[in-house]
Amino acid sequence: MSNDRLERTGSVSAARRREVIDALRRGAVPESGLDLLATGLGRFEEALDAELDTAASGGSVFKAVRGEYGSGKTFFTRWLGERAKRRNFAVAEIQVSETETPLHKLETVYRRLTERLTTSGFPPSALRPVVDAWFYALEEDALSAGAAEEDLAGEVERLLAARLSEVSRHAPSFATALRGYRTALTSGDEGTAAAVLAWLGGQPHVAASARRAAGVRGDLDHFGAFGFLQGLLTVLRDSGHKGLFVVLDEVETLQRVRSDARDKALNALRQLIDEVHSGRFPGLYLLITGTPAFFEGQQGVQRLAPLAQRLATDFTTDPRFDNPRAVQVRLPGFTHASLVGLGTTIRDLYADGAGDSGRVKAVVDDAYVSELAAAVGGALGGRVGVAPRLFLKKLVGDVLDRVDQFDDFDPRQHYSLTMSSNEMSDIERNAAAADADEIELDLP
Repeated sequence: MSNDRLERTGSVSAARRREVIDALRRGAVPESGLDLLATGLGRFEEALDAELDTAASGGSVFKAVRGEYGSGKTFFTRWLGERAKRRNFAVAEIQVSETETPLHKLETVYRRLTERLTTSGFPPSALRPVVDAWFYALEEDALSAGAAEEDLAGEVERLLAARLSEVSRHAPSFATALRGYRTALTSGDEGTAAAVLAWLGGQPHVAASARRAAGVRGDLDHFGAFGFLQGLLTVLRDSGHKGLFVVLDEVETLQRVRSDARDKALNALRQLIDEVHSGRFPGLYLLITGTPAFFEGQQGVQRLAPLAQRLATDFTTDPRFDNPRAVQVRLPGFTHASLVGLGTTIRDLYADGAGDSGRVKAVVDDAYVSELAAAVGGALGGRVGVAPRLFLKKLVGDVLDRVDQFDDFDPRQHYSLTMSSNEMSDIERNAAAADADEIELDLP
């Protein structure tokens, strides 16, 4: 076992191990503990950590990650999100989709952001704990400045106005809603407080009575979303957080929407990048993911020349010399060797929590892990790049679980790989198709 693998799997709590293994058994990317599995990402660490430090010090960062399906984009973003949380960032992962989260409606993107907002101490949605911590911080600042108890409410109001002065130039209703939330809480009206906070999080159709009580009108719109994001960043910073790490995942879905909606979405992305680079969002690290076809194809980024210019990155050189500091980075995807490396890491992690660790490692040795990886890749038409999810699902659920539970189980004798179409994603099914006639084409 390499020293690197020992470092990652040697001192892991039972809870972290169980969370990772359970997710892989389901065929899912774990929500946390990804540092235990991060093979091949070391070359990105220094540059990405420096970018997180930039955001933590009041700057803002935009990053694009490209990779084919199965190359590990979701894994990469959650791994980076964990690093951000360790620096006390809040984190939000948003799946872009035509029906649920259309990118050209930034008010919907903001709403999904607040719904998915998480911190090291609170799961989604962490909006209310963050806002409550902010008001507590304002009270502490007022008392530290010498405010008397009877003057505390007025001092908190003064601090609120001062801290949100820049935000109020663009979105005055953000500060107004915060005042309404605090007033409702102080008067014991929990229902109104919750409704006002929902409105602050971009939720539509909030009761008119709650909006009247808070002094706000209507619903959040596309342009107001920028101001609300600015306000949220201020609240996060003043409540003790270093910044906000946001992922817009699967942006390549824009290629499949109507041309008018696609054009609006691409322009919204261009506008968002420009706002990040202008310094409007101090503390924001915004990351998008997409396939090479999205970044290079005429139905994606290349459709809007100003956006293509902002994302242009040279990938003509050997991938070994890719620049991790560039605006766009590529994930090379898995090879058989890297898949085996990941599999042995999972095997060791599993064995450390098994009843008989030595037996697990002896029966599921490196050679068997290599055989299973080759079998899964072969069943997917030799496309190793789309194999990791199913490979890890089979390794954990079909092999390691059985070795751990049955003393006489030997996968070389008692297990033959089976893969049914109902456990595959569309990409995996297409890879497994026997010939081109069976491949399902995604036609407009």
